[in-house]
Amino acid sequence: MLSVLRNRTYRHLFTAQVVALVGTGLATVALSLLAYRIAGNDASAVLGTALAIKMVAYVAIAPLAGALAGRVPRRALMVTTDLTRAGVALALPFVTQVWQVYLTVFLLQAASAAFTPTFQATIPEVLPAERDYTQALSMSRLAYDLESLFSPALAALLLTAVSYAWLFTGTVIGFLASAALVASAVLPKAPPVERTGGVYTKAVFGSRLYRATPRLRALLALDLAVAAAGAIVFVNTVVLVREHFHRPAGDVSLALGAYGAGSMATALLMPRLLHRVSDRAVMLPAAFALPLVLAGVAALTAAAPGSWSWAALLAAWALIGAGSSAVLTPGGRVVRRSAADADLPAAFAAQFSLSHSCWLLTYPLAGWVAAAAGLRATALVLGALALAAAGGAVLLWPRHDPGALPHLHTDLPAGHPHLAGARRTPTGSWSHGHHYVIDRHHHSWPHPVARRAAAG
Repeated sequence: MLSVLRNRTYRHLFTAQVVALVGTGLATVALSLLAYRIAGNDASAVLGTALAIKMVAYVAIAPLAGALAGRVPRRALMVTTDLTRAGVALALPFVTQVWQVYLTVFLLQAASAAFTPTFQATIPEVLPAERDYTQALSMSRLAYDLESLFSPALAALLLTAVSYAWLFTGTVIGFLASAALVASAVLPKAPPVERTGGVYTKAVFGSRLYRATPRLRALLALDLAVAAAGAIVFVNTVVLVREHFHRPAGDVSLALGAYGAGSMATALLMPRLLHRVSDRAVMLPAAFALPLVLAGVAALTAAAPGSWSWAALLAAWALIGAGSSAVLTPGGRVVRRSAADADLPAAFAAQFSLSHSCWLLTYPLAGWVAAAAGLRATALVLGALALAAAGGAVLLWPRHDPGALPHLHTDLPAGHPHLAGARRTPTGSWSHGHHYVIDRHHHSWPHPVARRAAAG
């Protein structure tokens, strides 16, 4: 897997991602302590609102950033967003009011919403070979999981020597280092964007791409299944550990670590597995495993707490991490396959926005159901949602899903460059086949009847 790091450009971009993630992790810990200093016992409410603001920023800003990525150089855009995040982090130690926390969180996450999809869209151009790109996706998944484990430990170590305000300095250093690494990378020239229209037209194109492409609609359903299972981990772990199992606070980290370990183990296996089987064959079974695990969690919460049930919970969290990683890691391959090179920024921006809208739904759902009906009901409700989402993905994603599709053109004139090699049908339309994506020449997915007619 590490062979892709021989590519200098990817090595610089991956290192930039890692140091930016570490900076973000330090900021998360420092923000928690800052919220407690400002709000005291109301810190949980402040952080809950801040988390919602983070998701709103992701959902709203990413499509606009995807449209902007086609108008400005990607390296300049990523460097600018890194410098913006560094500037916001630099101001955080001087925050004294709750509304200032909310504002800085929005600015920080808005910049992240611009950086991440642009970064994701650049990687398949840096690593055009499918095998290399798959390895890069696994490494990205590992980076996210390692950050979730490493950053809190690093923050705890730093806090033994300095005050929490100094953690923001680490955040600033991380974003500045990321900007320097991106600036030093020689990126391939972005393909020209053929679509016309303003920023709004380009911003909504990604959503239209998802509506029109069956496998992308299935990917969104799979994202919902992951969000349903992941929400119980991130929202309810502390209550499960402290209130149900009556275990010490340190075991909260142990449970979250089990989730991360399951995710990392699966990410390491993905390149070899995806070399043998299709994305669909990996992602759908993994999605159906998630509601099964949540059903087991519901049974655990109904049983008396004990050593066996605690071990079972750790195993369940590891399985949720593994299933989530098996869905999320190949997701970039699905997006890449479903968009023209020039439209990758818009496609990844839509994926970033729509997938986080799933978390925006499941995060509060996990909290509200737990408060109103308890942990067992939470596991059952989220499990039912995950099952419905996985079932929807099966219906939306055709079993036979080739890249090249025969199709007809009825709206292009004879001699159009896109019709080179096409044949005229008895009805006057033009028939040909190629790798099919939604773009300015293909506005909807070809119906099976039309495909048979085109092939025929």
